[in-house]
Amino acid sequence: MAVNDTKVNLLGLDRPALEGFFAALGEKPFRARQLMQWVYQRSVTEFDAMTDLGKTLRATLKDCAEIRLPGVMNEQLSSDGTRKWLLCMDAANSIETVFIPDQERGTLCISSQVGCAMDCSFCATGKQGFNRNLSAAEIVAQVWVANQRLGAIHGVERAITNIVFMGMGEPLANYKHVLTALHVFLDDFGYGLSKRRVTVSTSGLVPNLNKLATECDVALAVSLHAPNDALRDVLVPINRVHPIAELMAACREYVRNQDRSHVHITFEYVMLAGVNDSLDHAQELAELVRDIPCKINLIPFNAFPGTEYQRSSDEVIERFGEHLWNKGIVTITRRTRGDDIDAACGQLAGKVQDRIRREQRMREQLEVRV
Repeated sequence: MAVNDTKVNLLGLDRPALEGFFAALGEKPFRARQLMQWVYQRSVTEFDAMTDLGKTLRATLKDCAEIRLPGVMNEQLSSDGTRKWLLCMDAANSIETVFIPDQERGTLCISSQVGCAMDCSFCATGKQGFNRNLSAAEIVAQVWVANQRLGAIHGVERAITNIVFMGMGEPLANYKHVLTALHVFLDDFGYGLSKRRVTVSTSGLVPNLNKLATECDVALAVSLHAPNDALRDVLVPINRVHPIAELMAACREYVRNQDRSHVHITFEYVMLAGVNDSLDHAQELAELVRDIPCKINLIPFNAFPGTEYQRSSDEVIERFGEHLWNKGIVTITRRTRGDDIDAACGQLAGKVQDRIRREQRMREQLEVRV
């Protein structure tokens, strides 16, 4: 795909940045609102079609700006209605984006990086390597492409009601670009989503979790997966840098900063047979989160080639969940969706040209990028 680096990709700008862009062209700030409505609410990317922009401005935009979108390399449809797109980011790398329909809700699971450096032992994405962060434009483009594809299929303009950063990558390791994308998703002139309908999931990059608490009010999901440091060090290696006590303190602070009684954190817990699924683990987990407004999301493990893990049985998962419920903790078992097209939790892989070896990847990502 040819890329013109001399033109500004306007998908990468939130409203304040767009206002600055138009100011540099000698235009009023309201032009940013007009352009956002065309792009995000009407799915228009051709400047000539933006009829409330003057002809001179449209000509100027064609010279210096563009709405650059990734190519769709492949689209798969699961038997349960889940859709997965393989999107081309550059000549060597692609990412996967997944749409999950569920009655009145349409959830889009988006990626924040090409690959992932967190190296969680049960996740296919982490096993394939890491190449780079996605730009804000590449993050936002996933939503634009999905809306356009779904509209063509279903004849509706806004099939997506929820966005979750649960695809490829660790969102808080790409903090700057993720924050810009969040502003576009929440902006009334962008996608206009409710703060509770946009979720950032993190494996525990505490410094940037603390920044997010004060800079953007969105729903938070924490990939916990173990109730103690010894086990989490193995399953989620970032725990060696930011152990559970530090992570839980950040979660409490996140709730306090939101200043709303209904705010809660979702703790994600993948169920691995014989590893983290005993009643003793359930009891530890209950003690760990007892003073945090939260719910527990139990995730049946989704296998991938080469994995050493197996999924806990339905009986074990049910018993684990009942123990948490009996302790007064809201607990939900996630229904596996899209596993027949490898679109389920932990299965996203895409195509990644691994730039650096695993040890280097982890070391670089632990130097939290802002």
